[in-house]
Amino acid sequence: MLLIRPLQEQDLDDLMVMAEAAGKGLTTLPANRDLLSQKITQAQDSFNQRCKPEAGLFLFALEDTDLKRCVGISGIQARVGLDEVFYNYRVSTTVNASRELGVHVRTPTLHLTNDMTDTTEICSLLLSDSHRKGGNGLLLSRCRFMFLDDFRRHFSEKVFAEMRGVSDSQGHSPLWDALGSRFFDMEFGQADYLTGIGQKAFIAELMPKYPIYLPLLPPSAREVIGQVHENTAPALRMLQAEGFNFNGLVDIFDGGPVVEAFIHNIRTVRESVNRHVLLRHKPVDMDVPASERVMVSNRSFRDFRVTTVPASCISPDTISLPPEVAEALEVDSGELVRLAPLKDAGPAPIHGGATAP
Repeated sequence: MLLIRPLQEQDLDDLMVMAEAAGKGLTTLPANRDLLSQKITQAQDSFNQRCKPEAGLFLFALEDTDLKRCVGISGIQARVGLDEVFYNYRVSTTVNASRELGVHVRTPTLHLTNDMTDTTEICSLLLSDSHRKGGNGLLLSRCRFMFLDDFRRHFSEKVFAEMRGVSDSQGHSPLWDALGSRFFDMEFGQADYLTGIGQKAFIAELMPKYPIYLPLLPPSAREVIGQVHENTAPALRMLQAEGFNFNGLVDIFDGGPVVEAFIHNIRTVRESVNRHVLLRHKPVDMDVPASERVMVSNRSFRDFRVTTVPASCISPDTISLPPEVAEALEVDSGELVRLAPLKDAGPAPIHGGATAP
């Protein structure tokens, strides 16, 4: 069984292996054991409400219960830019015109902004290569929307994701080489790593505050603005299927796009329903494709759990769960759970009843 749960201390070794395999460019999960340990502690403080709601960092582990190890991670940052300034570039157009000379020039321009301040970010999506099939990435990404919907009071109405931009196998970013390196005098990997471990003050100190005119940059840099790393393309497609759209902002280091959506418009939220649990002691064929499965959440804040079951388990008023699934979700007969489709497109395989509030 594959189970979503809060990240725990015993996941550190598995998380470190995944972070090292991801390479450079995944800012929120640098391969630094001490930092990853601090993130786990912060996540536990968030789930146990030992910190202010706006400071919450909610990290979810995907556990393979047969292997008894963490094979994936995804996260939610409750609010960004409250302790340290959060920067992006906005891609816009500067127009210069002269009627006398008959000149009308439109120049694509980058403007440094803090537009996402106080907004909820979904982040830190990472899946082990061994588990990249069978809808596991969908489960890891979309479980966050079930959590956001049930506990909206802790988050902003709008949610965004900053996608990893283009870099090569050695970790070189064309945009960084053409722009950032001119002001920071350091390699892209080092700058990206420093932001990942929380040392962001140097951005404010060294980043130019004036607009950047894109025609002044080489074609190799202009071409990657708003583009994602090849390993991030599947994650972007998942978010687009959920209703996320490019909002005109890009990462200041590698030019990766920022996509956003309002919680109430997210597909998983719109198509989710509530059902009461009915324990099922007859055998259930659990080996069905992702297109025939649904996610089941126990709706718990502190002990959040999500797994998938065949859509055939659903009736108009209940969902029949095998005892081992109910035990993994920490739910009992009669309790209310939330269901949402797992598959990537098409109508949800959930029928009957009213949409969950």
